[in-house]
Amino acid sequence: MAFHNALLIHALFIEHLGINIAYLVHPTTMQMASSLSSSSSFVVVVVVFLLFFTSLCTAQSGTDGYLHLRFYNHERVLSSGPNATVVYAVERRGSTSGAGFGNLIVYDNLLRQGVEPDSPIVGRNQGMGVGSSVAENSGLTILQLVFTAGEYNGSSIAVQGPFPVAPLQTLFERAITGGTGRFRNARGYLWTREVRSTNTTLTGRLDAYITFL
Repeated sequence: MAFHNALLIHALFIEHLGINIAYLVHPTTMQMASSLSSSSSFVVVVVVFLLFFTSLCTAQSGTDGYLHLRFYNHERVLSSGPNATVVYAVERRGSTSGAGFGNLIVYDNLLRQGVEPDSPIVGRNQGMGVGSSVAENSGLTILQLVFTAGEYNGSSIAVQGPFPVAPLQTLFERAITGGTGRFRNARGYLWTREVRSTNTTLTGRLDAYITFL
């Protein structure tokens, strides 16, 4: 009885995938099935085959999942002194946020595991931002999240997209366009939310949702 139940379950699974079970069994085997319908040994063979096929399908579908990473961007803002991690490459128009139209900034911020300034370092956020809005309320960023510690040490994630001038806790999204090492052929999106600010620092929470081609 248990064998027949297992056979029914796996046959329904294959039917759910849209596959005709008749194509999975050789015609000779189908003839054996008709002549040995009462034979439990034949049922065992079919069940083993279906178990193998199901496990193969499950293994393949597992690669379709996504990877979620969370870390924190620790920035020492423009004009915060000699230790600033954001500087002007071109300052065409004055702006406290760096988003003046035509401005170009470069940055090399620390990535940490947590929001606290002494949280372990996992990498660096290295890139540039261009003041691309005449209204000066956003910029275009192109960056690499470079991992220097932990499981992804030596790998990087490529990101691009808008960076709005907005209050703390504003959530915005940018595109993950590729990567290197463990993130080769990565695609996805990066959510950013600035969560803490002082006169000299800005801390943002980064959530990367990644799939692989």
